[in-house]
Amino acid sequence: MIAAVGYRLPAGRVTRWDTGAFAVPESYVKALRRAGARAAILCAADDWSGAGELERFDGLLLVGGGDVEPGRYGAAAHPADYGLDPERDAEEIGTLQAADRAGLPTLAICRGAQVLNVAFGGTLLQHLPDVPNLLPHRPTEGGPAAMHAVKLLQGSRLAAACDASEATGLSHHHQGFDRLGEGLSAVAWSDDGLVEAIERQDGWMLGVQWHPEETAAHDPAQQGVFDAFVAEAGRRTLA
Repeated sequence: MIAAVGYRLPAGRVTRWDTGAFAVPESYVKALRRAGARAAILCAADDWSGAGELERFDGLLLVGGGDVEPGRYGAAAHPADYGLDPERDAEEIGTLQAADRAGLPTLAICRGAQVLNVAFGGTLLQHLPDVPNLLPHRPTEGGPAAMHAVKLLQGSRLAAACDASEATGLSHHHQGFDRLGEGLSAVAWSDDGLVEAIERQDGWMLGVQWHPEETAAHDPAQQGVFDAFVAEAGRRTLA
């Protein structure tokens, strides 16, 4: 069973719901199902950081969403910041740190990967359009999806999962990794040199900046990310 942390939807986001909600987009769940796993959606407003709270699960998935509150990594507010939810930040960081202590296999995607970096003391580039000479990492208004090549580090968990030295990812982020957190290593880069994926040196923790769930149904390399994650979770169950 994979624990997928749901994110908060404000009141009115779902038609005829006059209260908020917690949700995980279906594309993540379908990718997990193709890998042979079931998902349990965790409420991001609950505290899952206590001893033993995550023991009932085999793996942890953090999904995309809004920006991490910049004060968490020592930055000031930026005009492009959006979707800030300090409560979600606190709960996801606490949950990640608990998963690390428990040795729980973890896959973190887009915002989730940024939370992973911040959770271990890393920092973020707040707005990629401010950085010279970068490729488009999110679609323009009304434009097609931003797809670009990602070079994978030979010998990394990510390269093994994708069974490739290069993959193509669907990208939808305006922030990126800056200084990497303690115990984290870069394992993928776009052609402009931007770090696109990180791994925790101990245990099985992988953060990817693109959205493998969006293309996994027809791209074996992207589905391989979920397959490897679920396989690792299964080994923990059998241990």
